[in-house]
Amino acid sequence: MVLDSGDTAFILICTALVMLMTPGVGLFYGGLVRRKNFISMLALAFIAFSVVTLQWVTFGYSLAFGPDIAGLIGGLDYVGLAGVGMDGEGIPDLLFMVFQLVFAGLTLAILTSGVAERIKLSAFIVFGLLWTTLVYDPLAHWAWGGGWAASLGALDFAGGTVVHISSGFGALALALVIGKRAGFGQYSMEAHNIPMTLLGGALLWFGWFGFNAGSALAADGLAANAFVVTNIAAATGALAWLAAAWIKGTPASIGMISGAIAGLVAITPAAGFVGPMAAIAIGAVAGILCYGALLFRTNRGLDESLDAWAIHGVGGFWGALATGIFAAAAIGGVDGLIYGNVNQFLIQALDAFVAMGYAFGMTYLLAKAVDKTIGLRVSEEEEYVGLDLALHGESATT
Repeated sequence: MVLDSGDTAFILICTALVMLMTPGVGLFYGGLVRRKNFISMLALAFIAFSVVTLQWVTFGYSLAFGPDIAGLIGGLDYVGLAGVGMDGEGIPDLLFMVFQLVFAGLTLAILTSGVAERIKLSAFIVFGLLWTTLVYDPLAHWAWGGGWAASLGALDFAGGTVVHISSGFGALALALVIGKRAGFGQYSMEAHNIPMTLLGGALLWFGWFGFNAGSALAADGLAANAFVVTNIAAATGALAWLAAAWIKGTPASIGMISGAIAGLVAITPAAGFVGPMAAIAIGAVAGILCYGALLFRTNRGLDESLDAWAIHGVGGFWGALATGIFAAAAIGGVDGLIYGNVNQFLIQALDAFVAMGYAFGMTYLLAKAVDKTIGLRVSEEEEYVGLDLALHGESATT
């Protein structure tokens, strides 16, 4: 096996970029919550990354990428990273392992949207370990580790089902189990620091280039295509959400950056299969569709606090379908619906629905189990005081 120094350097950089997305999520979410819970949201992002790191190197990577067992899960051949060394094909096996690790850590951080301002730290650690093992790892195996979805021909270039459908619909299930924040719908829970949210969004946009382009696993033309369409979809999503919100009232900056992330989410599974013009369509629909999902959530009084469901869940679902619509053989080797390949669209739809159902259902069961044993939620007094002081003994400065 021969290593390529250029590819190795490129994926090292992309890995670092994706890691930066995890504190980016913390800043994005932290600016959206009340000031008394700012540190808590940042801390949850770092804790998510730390928990997943240990889980991944001990057994998680093996469950996701070990030898296939019945199309459902990987074997335990790589427990403790046994056999995962510094050699490999193009890039070192260790580098591929850690590139996948940062994806898993980011996914758990996104999930914290559903429990913002009200989850016990101990419960989050236990739940996070269980969720990564029983939800993320199987989904990663299905798509990328030789599981049933990959065998069927489902396309997921960088994590539409694995990262975004799982975290978005998982966040919705988690929010339903833990319940609404005290006072939700009765008094204002406005974002306390919008510039911080915009900064977090900027870090996500920046890191997403590593997320999508790096999924080519080589410094080549496919990586360049993924880089370009990623930026196009983000920009289009930002403007589409902004326009939709402007029509209804005010073109808020939070909506603009939310639309950019919606575009980024939707292009993720398609980045290695579609061209620039398709990216415009994918981003535009994502911005409008995810804005509509947010309005639906608020109208129904659902407290999925920071809209991982509306942006990541709905955006990821659209992205999976859009891959089956716009995929072009000239780019990724497979044609989609607009080129006459109905079968690919049906495969994408099946994959998306199964991922959605599995992520929501399993997350709901895990959340119930943790809630019945150690309890998911902080006390009323702790929630009133704020998690920064109640759990961390710290307070954010103004």
